[in-house]
Amino acid sequence: MLRILLVDDEPTLRLSLGDALADAGHQVTLAADGAEAVERIKDTTYDLVLTDIRMPRMGGLALFREVKQLSPSTDVMLMTAYGEVRDAVAALKEGARDYLTKPFDEDELLVRVARVAERHSLRTELTQARQQLARQSVAQELIGRSPPMVRLNDLIETIAPTEASVLILGESGTGKELIARRLHGLSSRSKGAFVPVHCAAFPETLIEAELFGHERGAFTGAVRRRDGRFKAASGGTLFLDEVAEIPLPAQAKLLRVLQEGIVEPIGTNTPVQVDVRIISATHRDLKDCVNRGTFREDLYYRLNVLDIVAPPLRERTGDLPLLVEHFLERFSRDPEHPPEISPEAWATLMDYRFPGNVRELEHAVQHAVVLARGGEIRPEHMPRDIVGRRIADGLRASIDASPVLETLTDATRSFERTYLERALRATDGHKTKAAALLGISRKNLWEKLKAHGIEA
Repeated sequence: MLRILLVDDEPTLRLSLGDALADAGHQVTLAADGAEAVERIKDTTYDLVLTDIRMPRMGGLALFREVKQLSPSTDVMLMTAYGEVRDAVAALKEGARDYLTKPFDEDELLVRVARVAERHSLRTELTQARQQLARQSVAQELIGRSPPMVRLNDLIETIAPTEASVLILGESGTGKELIARRLHGLSSRSKGAFVPVHCAAFPETLIEAELFGHERGAFTGAVRRRDGRFKAASGGTLFLDEVAEIPLPAQAKLLRVLQEGIVEPIGTNTPVQVDVRIISATHRDLKDCVNRGTFREDLYYRLNVLDIVAPPLRERTGDLPLLVEHFLERFSRDPEHPPEISPEAWATLMDYRFPGNVRELEHAVQHAVVLARGGEIRPEHMPRDIVGRRIADGLRASIDASPVLETLTDATRSFERTYLERALRATDGHKTKAAALLGISRKNLWEKLKAHGIEA
């Protein structure tokens, strides 16, 4: 529902359009000219001002500029005669939402207003997300208010004050390191160091030296002494990301550190006392790794005193507005005024399953912000994987619903034609953009359009 101010000097038209909008569920206020409308805007905030251009005392264009001054968040839609279209187009360049050319039927008006309502709903949702983000600590960046995230935060607050080892499980991109940092930040060790180690980033020959340290000359390339990550994290927290990738020899040494609280740097037998809380994470089934003999069972139980499962993004889609707003502010040139997202682009995001979870969403928003160049984000600004998956899903549903199977050649040709048409629609017929979206050259696109008899 929108709060609409309808402004027209023709009483019959004003009343009939007002009734149609009210029947559609909107809250409508009437005004006979621009001057009366300005007085109403001073007292009430409206979502949409729907105004004729030619009126006594104050016309629609002057009213539009007054609205932008008095209520910048209010959308303006102009009603104009055919000869005044140039004025309406000029107003669009200044920020008007839309215009209708008289005569028009009520159904067309209701469709245009429904589009404004959709945008308003999305804008309201993102505004609420921005307010929610403002209440959250930017440092923790564990963003979400969906039931899975509420349960996750409750569990973190329960576990954090303990000294027990924690194993964080979850798919790639679900924010396991953010959970670990949150655990550290709420613990009694928060003033100590938080030291992350990505275990898969080091070859088998170097992981022990990285964790436990080494003396100068202990192996080829050891040109100076190094304390190692355990020593660096003493008094704080050591985060072992992708712990399942640690080779078995290093696992044995890691188990001893956990049991005895001492490390022996490579090249010396001198034990070094350390006081470290271990938080580990993996996207693998660690119990299955134990069964296959690639991970020590005794180490598994040492690491998995308490466990946390990071929920995938597909199970917390209610957090999408918060996450999108957060990434828009992060990647926009002007974080105070991030770009808007069109309803079509928003629908594309909502339809996608995000196998790469929050990390994939982050990259998608960054990709869109760069291509939109500060303007409204549309589907063509999204990564090809996201847009292509939506198109493919629609085609798959169409194929499944078809009662008769075509030959593979005909089906392939039909798929290609539909895909090309969708790409052209997504880019408003812009062939260069469509070719980029499809991952082919402009010449190749032209040849395919000619083969299918498609005119952009």
